[in-house]
Amino acid sequence: MKKTLVVMLAIVAVAAAGCKKKEEAPQAPAQAPAAAPATQMPAVAPGTDPHAGLKPQEVKPGAGHKGKVLETMDSGGYTYAQIEEKGEKIWVASMQTPVKVGDTIEFQDSPPMINFQSKTLKRTFDKIIFAPGLAVNK
Repeated sequence: MKKTLVVMLAIVAVAAAGCKKKEEAPQAPAQAPAAAPATQMPAVAPGTDPHAGLKPQEVKPGAGHKGKVLETMDSGGYTYAQIEEKGEKIWVASMQTPVKVGDTIEFQDSPPMINFQSKTLKRTFDKIIFAPGLAVNK
């Protein structure tokens, strides 16, 4: 009987130790939020246009990529354009910008996204660069 009581007390002690509230990591003192970078999208309410009031960033000549537009389409507030640059075909997307087939565009280099699925276009791009803006040279 004593053994059973000791075993039960040990189980209760282990269970009680496991139920204790874990200490939380100390939190940094509240500070005023830092100014958001210009490229960061502001929070928006669901169902509203996330691009309302935003404009594509200005692109300076020689910014990175430059090529002739082979194909273009607008969807979901973005312009998607396939360009030819030095014999290679590249897809780029930026905030909606007036672009036509035959235009030459320039945009900053950014890391590409691989296997990007556009829900609005119902299409997967093997490789696409999202640029903060496009410079259109007609």
